[in-house]
Amino acid sequence: MAMTSRPALRRLIDLPGVDDLELRALMKPAFADPEARAEFPEIDACSVKLFGLTADGAEAAPRPADWDDIERRPIAQQVAAFEDAGWDVTDNKRRPLRVLSHFNQQLWLALRGVAGELPFQKQEARPDAWGSNLAAEAARFRKR
Repeated sequence: MAMTSRPALRRLIDLPGVDDLELRALMKPAFADPEARAEFPEIDACSVKLFGLTADGAEAAPRPADWDDIERRPIAQQVAAFEDAGWDVTDNKRRPLRVLSHFNQQLWLALRGVAGELPFQKQEARPDAWGSNLAAEAARFRKR
C-alpha cells in the first residue's frame, strides 16, 4: 500500500498574534463575535500584519465571477476545505479556532490570490545531502 506524503499543514494558530487572540476569545467569548472588531482594534491590527487587509477590507474586496462564497459556508465545511488547501485552522484539540471568523475571509482571498497576501513562511531546514556525505567522508579520512 503506497502512502502519499502531504506537506505539513500550516497552522493559523502558529501565526504571530493569533494564539494570543484565541486565548482572549477563550477567556471572553464575546471577543470571538464578528462585531468585536469594533471594540478590539488589535484584531484588525493582527489581520493587517498577517494578510495585509482587515476583515472589512476582505468583505469589500471584489470577487471573481466564479467565486464560490466559501467564506460563507458553515465553519465545519471551511475547516475541511482549509485542510485541503494546506491550512490547519483548529486548536490543539482539533476544534475550530474561536477567532476563525475574524480571519477566514482574508485567508481565503489570500490563498486564492484574489486580495491580500499569505504570511511569510520560512523554509524548513533540511540537511543537505552533500553536507552529510562530506561529514561521512571526513570521518573516514580521520580513520586512515
